[in-house]
Amino acid sequence: MAKKIGLIILMAFLLVGCRRSDSGKPRVALVMKSLANEFFKTMEDGAKAHHADHTDEYELIAVGIKDELDVDQQIKLVESMIAQRVDAIVIAPADSKALVPVCKKAMEAGVTVVNIDNKFDVETLESRNVRIPFVGPDNRKGARLAGEHLGTKLAKGDKVAIIEGAPNAFNGIQRKLGFEDAMNAAGMQIVRSQTGYWETERANKVASAIVVSEPELKAFLCANDSMALGALTAVKDAGKTDDILIVGFDNIAAVQRALKEGSILCTVDQHADKLAVFGIGYALEMLNKGLTPEDRETAVDLITAETIQ
Repeated sequence: MAKKIGLIILMAFLLVGCRRSDSGKPRVALVMKSLANEFFKTMEDGAKAHHADHTDEYELIAVGIKDELDVDQQIKLVESMIAQRVDAIVIAPADSKALVPVCKKAMEAGVTVVNIDNKFDVETLESRNVRIPFVGPDNRKGARLAGEHLGTKLAKGDKVAIIEGAPNAFNGIQRKLGFEDAMNAAGMQIVRSQTGYWETERANKVASAIVVSEPELKAFLCANDSMALGALTAVKDAGKTDDILIVGFDNIAAVQRALKEGSILCTVDQHADKLAVFGIGYALEMLNKGLTPEDRETAVDLITAETIQ
């Protein structure tokens, strides 16, 4: 019996015990959303730059999906990281609910999981009896900052529209709420609120239709910069660049150029180049120090033409 118990303990150790690579360094997998989105490419570049300066501390595997909404593919990426026996997964989930089960599976296999960018749904985590720390910004606060800045450029009663992120993403929901907070406080009329699913082309179609249906529209509040660029094209095509203001969120390079040109009013910087680094750092702390998982809020900053000059 003692031999049998010893064998069971040994097998458990081999399965979920010492998971580090031959080098003895922990392996951290960064699982992102679409790398076609400049925000996540910046996130990846920031993580790789950090790793280059800390190669003696950990190994990095950085992966992402092609389509921002390809939830199934992201689940497969997490499963692949489990199979590769990484020590930690730092994930920006494409869906706040659908990625919870596979992340729980990872934790059950002995993998430390840290959530960045898009927060997991609290009720889903509770229903699965799992605790995953979130390292990231208060998206509602960031959107409210942008909306408040827009409010200073409009008159009470002006008509505005919101182009939302994906409806299954917590950060998209929070940004919509932040925009609403600011617009309601400023006394604006929110005449339309519709998803552009984070994508430029989809947002362009949504914005084009709204420009036609709402001739007195004064502004678009877009839940990310990719959609802000789609709205900008729609406004330009309608010949209304002097009449309709545009707000974004993410501070990507293309929008920084538009800010300098005056074609976009403002955006919000949640520091994509540092966001993954914060998550990786916390994952390493959990691995090395055995920390109890706790959320950590990171900074958001309003970006205007004046702040980037």
